[in-house]
Amino acid sequence: MNTATEQAERPSPDRGREQQLRKWILRLLKWGIVLLVFWAIRRTLVEAWRQVGSARWSFAAEWLVIAGTVYLLGLLPAGAFWYLCLRRLGQRPGWLPTLRAYYVGGLGKYVPGKAMVIILRAGMIRGPGVHTATAAASVFLETLTMMCVGAFLAAIFLAGQAWAGKTHPFLFGVAIVLIPAALVPTLPPVFRFGLGVILRRLSLAEPKNPEAILPSVPMTTLATGWLLMTGLWFLWGLSFLAVLKATQQVEIQWGQDLWPATASVALATVAGFAVLVVPGGIGVREAALAEILVPILAPRTPHPELLAVVSAALLRLVWVLAELAGSAILLMVGSSRIPPWGEQRPPG
Repeated sequence: MNTATEQAERPSPDRGREQQLRKWILRLLKWGIVLLVFWAIRRTLVEAWRQVGSARWSFAAEWLVIAGTVYLLGLLPAGAFWYLCLRRLGQRPGWLPTLRAYYVGGLGKYVPGKAMVIILRAGMIRGPGVHTATAAASVFLETLTMMCVGAFLAAIFLAGQAWAGKTHPFLFGVAIVLIPAALVPTLPPVFRFGLGVILRRLSLAEPKNPEAILPSVPMTTLATGWLLMTGLWFLWGLSFLAVLKATQQVEIQWGQDLWPATASVALATVAGFAVLVVPGGIGVREAALAEILVPILAPRTPHPELLAVVSAALLRLVWVLAELAGSAILLMVGSSRIPPWGEQRPPG
């Protein structure tokens, strides 16, 4: 009896080979995407390399600290929206535990697949007043809203640039497609359908109807989310301007430069997020941001390609260090519960 059961549970050789094949396909896909992105910006990289000897760098460390601080402040509107979503869904989270789970759980994006963000945040916030599946649903809603708002802002910027003849006309068509694509996913019926798919794959859904978790989220909550996320993107754009200021290579005109910086960061971040197989969009986001920046920086510096590549990489470094510092501080403020990597706690 036991022998038969063990044989039934033991994976077949064909299944093992299939899993191994999937792993190799995923790896090839990951590196294929990264290579494709770098091939697309190869001219920018070549020009940047040629300009290495012509630039004299002298970084202003205080502006890098300001950039990291503004980035962390930019996460507050997103944390507030997540807290609002949890409350609207009938949960009773504390404000500080919500912020702690939001900031610390965000480090999960550096794990392939992006799902670790949902698992970490839901695992840290769950408790007597917060259901695990509902917490996972709220994380998905918050993240999707953030990316949709970023895509919308980037689309408006692209449309304006294309209309003014400052970028390729093809991008105008991309912008027109991006605008409805950014709006539709956060509409309640569409979102509930996607939610059901995500929760089932994470094994966090109720057996009957996971989509029924969200009928109580009104449009006013989603509208509030759009306003809060718009604030997040503009703060991140301000953070990027602080990084450019730190390079001391260009003169920053804060009022004039904030909108292009915000849209550029939004477009690059959304592009990095869309490539699910690359943890945190590493490489993809920097490549996209560098490519977007070149025409913006060209009239203001003799080495736009080099400045675009350096500032994009520096922005990543500043943001990662800021996330680690912010998470460490919040972890020291009270206790927290982080589930082991890969562990998915049962709803309760």
